[in-house]
Parts: sequence; C-alpha cells; structure tokens
Amino acid sequence: MSSRRSSRHSYLARRPFLLKATISLLAVLMVILSSCAQIPRSGPVGKSKDESAGNPNAPVFFPPPPHPGASPASIIEDFYGAGSGYEGDYAVARQYLTQSLSVSWKSDKRTLVFRSATVVKTGVENEFKYQLDLAYAVDADGVATQFPEGTTETIPVTLEQVDGEWRISAVPDGTAIPEETFKVIYAAQPIYFYDPTFAYAVPDIRWFIKKNTVKAMTSALLAGPAPYLRGAVVSAFPSGMKLARESVPVVSGAAQVDLSAKELVDASAEDRQRMQNQLTLTFRSQPDVVNVQLRADQDLVRVEDNGSVLPPVLEKNVPARQIAVDNEELVRYENNRVSALPDMQAVAGLNPMAPAESPTSQAVAFLNDAGTVLYSMIPGQPARQLTTRSTLSHPSFSPQDWVWTAGPGANGATEVVAFKPSDVPQGQAVPTVTITPSWLSGRVVRDFRISREGTRALVVSEMNGKSSVQVTGIVRNPDGTPKDLTAPLTLFTSSPVDQGVWVNSTTVAVMKADSTQNVVPELLSLTSGQPQLLPAWPNLTTISAGNGLDQIFGQSAAGVFQRVGNGWELQLKGPVDPAFPG
Repeated sequence: MSSRRSSRHSYLARRPFLLKATISLLAVLMVILSSCAQIPRSGPVGKSKDESAGNPNAPVFFPPPPHPGASPASIIEDFYGAGSGYEGDYAVARQYLTQSLSVSWKSDKRTLVFRSATVVKTGVENEFKYQLDLAYAVDADGVATQFPEGTTETIPVTLEQVDGEWRISAVPDGTAIPEETFKVIYAAQPIYFYDPTFAYAVPDIRWFIKKNTVKAMTSALLAGPAPYLRGAVVSAFPSGMKLARESVPVVSGAAQVDLSAKELVDASAEDRQRMQNQLTLTFRSQPDVVNVQLRADQDLVRVEDNGSVLPPVLEKNVPARQIAVDNEELVRYENNRVSALPDMQAVAGLNPMAPAESPTSQAVAFLNDAGTVLYSMIPGQPARQLTTRSTLSHPSFSPQDWVWTAGPGANGATEVVAFKPSDVPQGQAVPTVTITPSWLSGRVVRDFRISREGTRALVVSEMNGKSSVQVTGIVRNPDGTPKDLTAPLTLFTSSPVDQGVWVNSTTVAVMKADSTQNVVPELLSLTSGQPQLLPAWPNLTTISAGNGLDQIFGQSAAGVFQRVGNGWELQLKGPVDPAFPG
C-alpha cells in the first residue's frame, strides 16, 4: 500500500513538469506547422502522393501566397509565378485574385509558356499588361502550339485594393509559366486515335500536367483529335460522349472510366472493344495503369472480346529493303547487297532518280533525272508517265497504294497530286486526285512523305528562301480516295532543310543536301520542341530511314552510309537515292 502511495505521490509531483513539457511540445509543433504554411518563395519540388492520379512520381511546386504590402507589379508577377502550383485547383494563385474573380477564374482554359515576361504600365490607372516572349500555348485539351523566339503575347490585367492590399480583379482565364517550369511539371504524352479502317493506331501528342495525366488524357480523347488530325483519323467514342464524373480513379491498377450511360450502353460490342483498346493504348505510358474498366454511371460494363476486333497496329514497320538506282536501273538494296527488282522492265532510257516502292504491292514510282516527270511501273508492264511539271517532289506511297508528289500546276499554284497505278491495266486511266491546299499558296514543296499508317504527310516547303517543316492530316472519302489535306502542324528546325523522311510514328529526320560541305541531319519529334542534331557528315545528298533511330541512312558520292552511334559507317558504294518502301 505504501508503495502505491509513493508511486502516486511521485506521479502527482511530476504533473506540473509533464504539463509544461506537453505545452512546450505543442508550441514547437505549432511553430513547425506555421513554418509549413509559409510556402517557400523559391518553389521547391516535392513528390505527388496521389497514387490514383496517373504518375505517382509527379513533381509538385509550392509557390508563395501574396505577401503584405506587395506592389501591383509584384502581385501580377507572383500570380503567374503561382501558376506552377496546380495543387488544389491552383489554390495559391487564387489568393492573388479578388474574391469574385477567384471563384470565376478558369485555370485550365489554356497555359501560356514564356521565355521571358515583363509587367508593362498602360497609362490607365490600375491597368497593366503582362508581356510575354511566347514559346508555347497549350489549350485545355493539351494541344500545344509552338512559336518562334520573338513572338509576343500581351495579357491585360486590372487590379484593385482589397483591405489595403492589391488584388487582381480582371484577367483572362488560364495560366502563364516559364519554359523551365513547363518542362518540369508537364510531359508530352500520346493519346491514340484510329486510321479510318481501324487497322492502325495514330498518336496524337498532347501536353499534360504529369500528376493529372489519366483524367486529362481521357477528357482529351473524348473531345476528339487535334486540329491537324481532324478528318484524317477516327475515334471509337461517338461525338458527345462525356465522363460521368470529374475523375478517372485508378484502383488496384484498373483505370475506371465512367462514361455517360446511354452512349456506352447503346454502343455495339465491337465499338466497346475499340473504345477499350483505344484507352488501353492511351494509358500505356502511365505506370500505375494496368488495365481499363468501362463503366456507365459507375456500373461496370462488360467488354467481351469475341475475336471480331483486332487490336490496331501501334507502330507500322516498313520492309527492311530499300529501292535504289544503280547503273541507271532500279534495284533492290538489302543487307549491303544489290539485286534486280523482280519482273521489272528496264528503265535506263528514262534516266531514273528518286525511286519509291509501295509497302503493300509491287508498284514502284520514280522521277526522271530532271525531276520533271513522274513515272510508275508494276511487274510485267513498261513504265507509264503519270504527270509532267516544272518541278516534282520525291514520290511517296501510302499503305493504301496511292503514290503522292507535289509540284506547280498549270497556273503556277502548288498542287499535291496522288495516283493509284497498281492493278490498272496498260492503256487505262490511272485514278488521280489533285489537291490545292491554301496553306501551301506561294510555297515550293521540296519533299512530301506519307506516314507509315497513311493518315499523315510530312511536308518540307520553301518560300522566299525560308524553309518550313510541317505535318498535315490526309482526309479521305469513305472509299479511301484522298480528298483533302488539313491545316498543318509546324515543326521547328535549327537550320534550313530541303528533305525529310519518317523514322517512326512520332519522329522525322530532315536535312539540307550539300554535295560540297558537311551536312548535319536533324531529328524532329512530335514529343519535343527541340531538334536533335545528328553527327555531321560530308556531302550528304539524300536521307532515308527504316524502322527507328538505328536505321537512318545517308548517301553521298562516296557511297551509302548508316548512322552508327556518333558517326556514320560506309555500307556500300554504287547505288544512289536509296529509299525504304513508302
């Protein structure tokens, strides 16, 4: 008993000390929590812990809230600086706005990416302009437009005082962030559509905040393809189909895509299978997504694979061989050996150059040595003349067996023409389509190459001595006949170019031929705004590419060279103008 009294007395004696220690500990915790609330102005980067959002390793910035006594210029700069803090729907950025504007401001309307920015006074009280050297503009669906250095964008901003502190009372929807920040928190990701036959998957590159990728990808997919692909590709999702809830949770590796019920339930089994395939391809870059579940207002919709729907080809490969010219005849170049084309008649009298071979039939095409006449040929028949113009671009075949070229028409306007010579008996008219895109007005087409799946074309053109590299979509009639070209997407190069080829579905190689000096080919990727320079090599006059970065070839008077590491390796002397099928 005395032992218990002693212990109780000891405990009661220690209570004031314990109470003081507890109060001290709480004070320390309050200081720690208070310091956490004061977000560092430098914007340290942390890691996202939202495992279901898309990328568990997504970086997170913590921009500072407004500081007391800040000037109007400082408020404007810090508001746009807070555009890096996307957490909580840009909760920190909204603190720079008046109460009414913080509610109505739509942060995701667009993102302007700038190289530099300056606050400029307008001369009107409380009205300013935020002037940007614009690098990119990214819309709500992740479609990015790149701009050359020196492109300016001016954002009007109006401020007013609230309780003695400046706050923004009027500003356009959207954010503006430095290019360095953009590269950290955004990533280029492909969403996928189909070619009109549903045989091939076509990548549509979008830029999304890394943490919110899965939901953003789904919304973008439902909204349809980027402008340059509209009409050239199709989607399994009907127009008007929307998400039934504003999230796409990922539960145990399954992305739960909850769609408007009527459209999903009314869709055929084949369409639902294609929807699931399209989403599966789109999410393939997301580390936490293993499979896809379609849901109609949260009810799981079973997708049965009865074998009637084949998964689309993700990356269409071309045959390993190349067509070339050797001793004035068309030849096959493969494994560093030259052989005759099967069953083809002699064409030496036509002085062939720039040959092309169909990837799906035995049809071939070529120009004469002046580059003014386009010929085609199929086994067992003589070459037939398809068109004559003052200049023609290198012929290029699509998998639909149309051969394309470009040159001035009778009135001098640039025309893109396509022919389908295969399976047409000698003496009969070859199906022909002529397209005159307004965006090529005044331009000379130097090269025109069809993508491997046939929905896009790489266009290298020139006007007033300045070259452009663009990708356009090919719009076709229901029977597959080419109909039109879409307004293009522009890719930027570090120097002038006059030719290009597809390397894979998202990358092209371009260069400017020069028979007297070193040539530096460039790789241009739809997933990056920065060209990648390949090793310089003397006197390259043509470039070709097979399947991927290891199959890039250049040709000069010294022979055919293949890119190997940081250099070029001689493969064979003799053949000229090699080109892979397509």
